[in-house]
Amino acid sequence: MNWKSWRAVGYGLIGALALVSAASAQAPEMSAEERAAMEAWMKAMTPGPEHQGMAKNVGTWNATVTMWQAPGVPPQVSQGKSVRAMILGGRVMVDDWTGSMMGMPFEGHGTSGYDNASKKWWGTWSDNLSTGVMTMTGTCDSDPKKGCAHVGKSVDPVTGKEITSRSTTVWPTPDEERMEMFGPGPDGKEFKMMEIVSKRAK
Repeated sequence: MNWKSWRAVGYGLIGALALVSAASAQAPEMSAEERAAMEAWMKAMTPGPEHQGMAKNVGTWNATVTMWQAPGVPPQVSQGKSVRAMILGGRVMVDDWTGSMMGMPFEGHGTSGYDNASKKWWGTWSDNLSTGVMTMTGTCDSDPKKGCAHVGKSVDPVTGKEITSRSTTVWPTPDEERMEMFGPGPDGKEFKMMEIVSKRAK
């Protein structure tokens, strides 16, 4: 999306919020459609129990990262640190990673949230090993031990084609997290690419 498209989206949101504000100021004169629109906007923008649950993961986490480049190949193991915080009034979590990867300094930046409108969890990921972004959507169980399952889309830098991966994340305890990621191997079949075991720093 180019800057003109982003500007159009921004103007559209500003206009919608202005209509909601105007409708609120003139509540007795609101039509049924205006009231419904205002209620829908308020419901979509208000953080709920999903966001409150996500906020429980705020803090610093120390992680052991295990990566496999292909099935049967010995993994690479490294250490990392994740610092998480809620932004935008408790609506979105940012996740900043530092560590090493393949013998090089590593930096990663993730965002995640729950969309009240679509009823889906979402996430993005970018790091200093690429210039692209992975986008993810998924579902989460109310029980942290059952966790979340996401499907991600990104572009393979080798082939230039979009690939699909999936991940699962569980929290055995409030201070432990285990994430596993699966993607296509050299033969196109799915294999376990990565495992991250994190513990909350105290």
